Amino acid sequence: MEDLTRRFGDFVAVDHVTLKVEPGEVFGFLGPNGSGKTTTIRMLCGLITPTSGHGRVLGFDIGRESEAIKARIGYMSQKFSLYPDLTVRENLQFYADVYEVPRRERAARMAELIAMAGLTGRERELTANLSGGWKQRLALACAIVHRPRMLFLDEPTGGVDPEARRDFWELIYALAQEGVTVFVTTHYMDEAEHCHRIGLMYGGKLVALDTPIALKHGTINGQVLEIEGSPQNSARDLVAVQPGVRELAAHGARLHAIVDDAALRGPQIAEALRAAGIEDVHTEHIDPSLEDVFVTLVAQQAGG
Repeated sequence: MEDLTRRFGDFVAVDHVTLKVEPGEVFGFLGPNGSGKTTTIRMLCGLITPTSGHGRVLGFDIGRESEAIKARIGYMSQKFSLYPDLTVRENLQFYADVYEVPRRERAARMAELIAMAGLTGRERELTANLSGGWKQRLALACAIVHRPRMLFLDEPTGGVDPEARRDFWELIYALAQEGVTVFVTTHYMDEAEHCHRIGLMYGGKLVALDTPIALKHGTINGQVLEIEGSPQNSARDLVAVQPGVRELAAHGARLHAIVDDAALRGPQIAEALRAAGIEDVHTEHIDPSLEDVFVTLVAQQAGG
């Protein structure tokens, strides 16, 4: 896609986004809520038309040939798009009809997908009775019933437990190894670590595009110091005013500070926290994570 833009009235949801996803790539599309991820994916899937700019999916123009795109891609939305009053098998049969899977191939293809999703023996179970993780697997099976060459996944692991998320990503990797191109939006940084490349959206703009390793080592201006201390709010206020601290953010029960020199600042910050009565103090120089990159880039965009 090139200069892809979508406006809703005066609101610019996607602002001149340009990128190319390679065949067989698992491409991660990250960003906070409202950053333009879903609008972008819906344009690429031919569900809404761009205001300006252009793009091609599997060689077809997203503005003029949307029906051809819809027939050749797999699309899994945040809500899974399953029919709760149908059984597992009936949902698969419905999507096989939608995508016009040849009758002679259906039985073998459905058996293959049911096995892939781990739903063997549950074919007659109502979809409404499945847990979130099993619905997710069934939704993926329905999205690829016609063997698409490109798969779009919009926040596919939202609302499911960590084990189900891991199992789901194993299915994604297996598809990629078969040559399927995967375009996935996610807000889970640990998932994004496993993508070949990542694009970061903020305010409708693509603000970063690279491999996870390159982003982690080319974005942050300084070193990451992980800090523990209780109470955290008091520790955060103290760390924020220490010399050499360039950025500071909470990461769960810990603080991550971007500092000029972790070996120098770690002991200094620990001493300052203990002197102020902060308990359970610990500091450690760590490698940057994608979450650190995300926080840094968002702070840069918000500041200017």
